[in-house]
Amino acid sequence: MNVMMVRAKLKEENVADAQAATEKVFQALEQARPADVRYAASTLSDGVTFVAFLELEPGGDNPLRPFPAYAELLENLKQWYAEGRGPDPTTPVRTTGISRSSRSSVAPARTRRGVRT
Repeated sequence: MNVMMVRAKLKEENVADAQAATEKVFQALEQARPADVRYAASTLSDGVTFVAFLELEPGGDNPLRPFPAYAELLENLKQWYAEGRGPDPTTPVRTTGISRSSRSSVAPARTRRGVRT
């Protein structure tokens, strides 16, 4: 399992828009119920830094790309970033219970600028 992590600080005036756009992505995922998508998004305590995690199959494509809401989010993020970091591949040491069903404990967050995340 590969996990992509994205962390970015947004302009304060764009936080509400970013949260709404992220919610659209989650709604699209809930409607489609794709079996291969594990995605989590959160804000940090400063209220403007977003962190997103996406589980990827080794050698697989980003399973969010087919969703129009995701493409719209990525396009808008280009204008919303105050500071951004590219996607950071991670290697989980150990995980438990991370799944779509844990969505209620996850706040809206971001994906990376125009980078193929």
